[in-house]
Amino acid sequence: MVAALGALGVGVVATANVVVLLRADGDLTTRAGELAPAQVVIVPGSHVRADGTLGPVVAERVGAAVALHRAGTVEKVLVSGDHGGAGYDETGPMRDAVMAAGVPPSDVFTDYAGFSTWDTMSRAREVFGVETAVVVTQGAYAARSVDLAAAAGIEAQGYVVREGGRRGREVLARVSGLVESVVRPEVTGGPTHPITGDGRASWAERS
Repeated sequence: MVAALGALGVGVVATANVVVLLRADGDLTTRAGELAPAQVVIVPGSHVRADGTLGPVVAERVGAAVALHRAGTVEKVLVSGDHGGAGYDETGPMRDAVMAAGVPPSDVFTDYAGFSTWDTMSRAREVFGVETAVVVTQGAYAARSVDLAAAAGIEAQGYVVREGGRRGREVLARVSGLVESVVRPEVTGGPTHPITGDGRASWAERS
């Protein structure tokens, strides 16, 4: 019985990974020049240090997003991360880094409730009205990110900034991601901030 359950578990994980990888196949690239123009580049959050400096993972994503905006591939930048409490803020430092690199404040949108990849993609569609996007992330996370964006109703491309990431953890994350793409759980709501407008209107959600 134990062996059978173990085999079933392995089968479920393997199947979920195959489904997610196949559905995202063709929508991922490591070359910025292969990306079609889009409304926005979505920058999923990651670790920000206690002093407010960006960790290496999110710093890579921010750098890639700025380059895409500078090249005219995208019109706006949406930084999305965890700012659910006063003691931790991913979005503020991300936004500041984007603007410090020269992106006009009006082009920078902040999503304070990007607690997970699904939250980020669902809120991008529901709160910010995103229809087309480039998602910047590392290779391990790219397929799940694009698959969840599609499930949220966004025509998304994945820009792989580096072939890396926590692959072992991601194998399991694709299982929960596949479930989310089917169930489409509700996420934190709030006022809408159309991505076609002024990004500064979204900053007041959290200070």
